[in-house]
Amino acid sequence: MTGSASLSSPLCTWLFTACMSVTCAEERAHALSPPSSNSSRRRKAKAAALPMKCCCSIRGIVHSSPSNDNSNNKSMLSFKGSMSSCLADNEPCSRYYASGGLLRRRLSPPATSGQAMAVAVQPTEEVVTKKKPLTRQRRVVVTGMGMVSPLGHDPGVFYNNLLQGVSGVTRIEAFDCAQFPTRIAGEIKSLSTDGWVAPKLSKRMDKFMLYMLTAGKKALADGGITEDVMDELNKKKCGVLIGSAMGGMKVFNDAIEALRISYKKMNPFCVPFATTNMGSAMLAMDLGWRGPNYSISTACATSNFCILNAANHIIRGEADVMLCGGSDAAIIPIGLGGFVACRALSQRNDDPTRASRPWNVNRDGFVMGEGAGVLLLEELEHAKKRGANIYAEFLGGSFTCDAYHMTQPRPDGIGVILCIEKALSQSGISKEDVNYINAHATSTPAGDLKEYQALMHCFGQNSGLRVNATKSMIGHLLGAAGAVEAIATIQAIRTGWVHPNINLENPDQGVDTSVLVGPKKERLDIKAALSNSFGFGGHNSSIIFAPFK
Repeated sequence: MTGSASLSSPLCTWLFTACMSVTCAEERAHALSPPSSNSSRRRKAKAAALPMKCCCSIRGIVHSSPSNDNSNNKSMLSFKGSMSSCLADNEPCSRYYASGGLLRRRLSPPATSGQAMAVAVQPTEEVVTKKKPLTRQRRVVVTGMGMVSPLGHDPGVFYNNLLQGVSGVTRIEAFDCAQFPTRIAGEIKSLSTDGWVAPKLSKRMDKFMLYMLTAGKKALADGGITEDVMDELNKKKCGVLIGSAMGGMKVFNDAIEALRISYKKMNPFCVPFATTNMGSAMLAMDLGWRGPNYSISTACATSNFCILNAANHIIRGEADVMLCGGSDAAIIPIGLGGFVACRALSQRNDDPTRASRPWNVNRDGFVMGEGAGVLLLEELEHAKKRGANIYAEFLGGSFTCDAYHMTQPRPDGIGVILCIEKALSQSGISKEDVNYINAHATSTPAGDLKEYQALMHCFGQNSGLRVNATKSMIGHLLGAAGAVEAIATIQAIRTGWVHPNINLENPDQGVDTSVLVGPKKERLDIKAALSNSFGFGGHNSSIIFAPFK
C-alpha cells in the first residue's frame, strides 16, 4: 500500500497534465473557428457518459492494498487502462470540470497552458556552466621520513652509510639457498618492532606489512605527529597510500604448504595478510585516518606511483596529510627462485658487496633487497600552522608506459624521455634547473644504458649535473626502492652531500663518467633533484624534489 501511495501523486499529476494539454490544444484549435452546437453537445454527452473516469481509476490504484504479485499486476493493468482511456478520449475528467479549470491553472502557467507537456519535458532555457575561479595550487612538502633498510632503519644512519660507501649486500641467512645460483641479497638481518607494531600482529603478519607499519609509524614520529597533534588533525583529510610490488609472499607460500596437508591447517589470515592493500588499511585503522586509503602495485615503480598520487590528493584538496611509499620482503625461496628463473639476478656470490654495479661494463644483473620507505607529505600551510620541520618540497612528477615488453626497456628510450619531460612540465621547472638525479640504475645490462641515454638526451647540456645510483649499495628493494631512494634524495638536499657510486670501476662503452658521482661523496648545492623508478611491464615514473624556499 505504501508503494502504491508513493506513486499516486506524481502519476495523477502526470495524467491530469497529459489530459489537459491535449484538450487545451483542441480548444485552441476550436477557438479559431465559430463554435458548433453539435460539437458542444458531443462534449457534454461524453462528459456525462464518463463520470469520474480518470480520477476514479487512479484512486482505485492508490487505495488498493495488494497482498501478492497478482494484485500488483491487476493494479498495473488498471493504471494502463486508465491512462489509455484518458488519452484516447482527449477529454478532461469530471473532477476537472467541477474545479472550474482550477487544476489547469495550478498545473501550468495560463499563458502557455496548451504547452504544459512541452514545458515539463524540455527546459525553456539552457543551463549555464560557470567556470571555477582560478585558485593558487596547494604546495606539498615533506615533513617526515621513516624507513627499514639493509643499511639502517633511521634516515640519518642510512644516509651516513651511503655517504661512506658502505654496502648492505651480504650472503642470505634467512634460509638455506645452497641450491640456488644466486645466494646474495640486501637482506635485513634484524628488526625490532617493539613500540611500533602490536606483538600479537607481528607474529601473524608478513614481513612486508611489518616493514610498512614500522616505517609508517617512524615517519609520523619523525614528522612530530605526537598524540596531542594527532588529536588536532582532521582525520577525514589524512590518508595512507603505501604500495607493494610482491605483497605477502611468505604468508601466501605458507598457506600453500599447509594446504598440501589440509585446508584446515591454513592460516585464516593468509588472504588478508597477503594482499598488497592491507598494510595501508591496517595503518589507517591504527591511526583512525579516514581519508584516501589504498595501495598501488606497479612492480618496481610502485613507490613513485604512490608518492605522486598521494601528492595529487593534497593538491586537489582531498587530503592535508598523506603517508606514502612502498614496502617489499621477497627474499624467500619462492621470490629468489622466481627472479633466478627470469635470469635477472647477479651471480657474483663470492664477492657480495661488489655484486651490484650500475653502469659497470661487467654487470650481470640486479641484487634483490628488502625494506620499506615512507614519506609524510603535507600541505604547506597545514605544515606551517603546526610548526612542522620541512625537509624539502615535492614539486611534481609523471608516469608513462613503454608499451613494448614485459621486462625489457624500449630500445629508443622514448617512454623514459617522455616521462621525464612530463615530470618537468608538471613541476613547473626547466631541465636546466635539475642538477642532481638519483637514477633507477639496477645493474642490469640493458636497463642501465637505456636510462643513461635518456638522461643525457634530457639533461646532457646541464653543467654541474651529478648522477648516482643508491642500488649500488643496497640492491633493488623492488616496490620499496622508489621510496627509499626518495629518502636518499631528500637527505642529499638537506645535507648538501651526494653519495658515491660504488663498484663503478670500468664504465660501459658510451657512458661519460664526468656526470656520474665518483667513488667518494661529493658536495652539491641542489637546485632540483629527480628520482626515477621503472618497473616490469614498462611502467616509468619520475618525481622531483627541491629545497623548500
